[in-house]
Amino acid sequence: MTVSDTNVWRHRTPRTQLGMFMFWLIIVALFVFCWNMMTERTMWVFVYDAPTAAADLASRAWPPRWSYMSQLWAPLWDTINIATLGTLLGIIMAVPLAFLAASNTTPSRLILRPFALFCIVATRSINSLIWALLLVSILGPGLLAGILAIAFRSIGFIGKLLYEAIEETDINQVEAITATGASQGQILNYGIVPQVMPAFYGISVFRWDINIRESAILGLVGAGGIGAQLQASLNVLAWPQVLLIILVILATVVLSEWVSAKVRHAII
Repeated sequence: MTVSDTNVWRHRTPRTQLGMFMFWLIIVALFVFCWNMMTERTMWVFVYDAPTAAADLASRAWPPRWSYMSQLWAPLWDTINIATLGTLLGIIMAVPLAFLAASNTTPSRLILRPFALFCIVATRSINSLIWALLLVSILGPGLLAGILAIAFRSIGFIGKLLYEAIEETDINQVEAITATGASQGQILNYGIVPQVMPAFYGISVFRWDINIRESAILGLVGAGGIGAQLQASLNVLAWPQVLLIILVILATVVLSEWVSAKVRHAII
């Protein structure tokens, strides 16, 4: 038997190699096209001067105006309330939608499930700032617009992850409870809910952690919280105050991350 008579193993067939080459060629061409589009109207004189401008801005912002801290406690508390109340309201609205969207718990696959999926996708696809802009124009500036913006954004996040967790429940437990002659409510209460509760707790706490970060900037569009103080300081070019607010937001986010991790570890 000669060497030419044996089959030589190759990592990819010639057709696959050609396909991979064409794929990467398209990716490179798309990158070049997007880069040209992005830099077409870029004023490079400002880009070259950016390090000098950044250093000048940092020199004017340092040191932080610590005396301004007394005026940040109330807006900071408002920010935490926006995130907390918005998360709770989002949970209240997301849980029914998740059970309607899950294929193994929905009472109607033709009407209610598509409706629930549409609500989840629609709320998840719109950013919190856009929700806040819309709600501020409807309800006026204030905390209510911020709470509702956080809630609407949370519906899609919580609903999607929760309905996926519902669909991944162990069918054997459900079948065992069904075999006892349990009603649909009992099957849901004893066969599905206990399985998804750990995921529900983790999703809820994780979303609250995210909402702390998002609610900190909703004030930029009039939805209350510490973002309103940031906007006011930016308007008058009070850079030491801006730096202090940024540091406070950073500390709040770090603290919320620590609290979120501790709560998830304790619950799950």
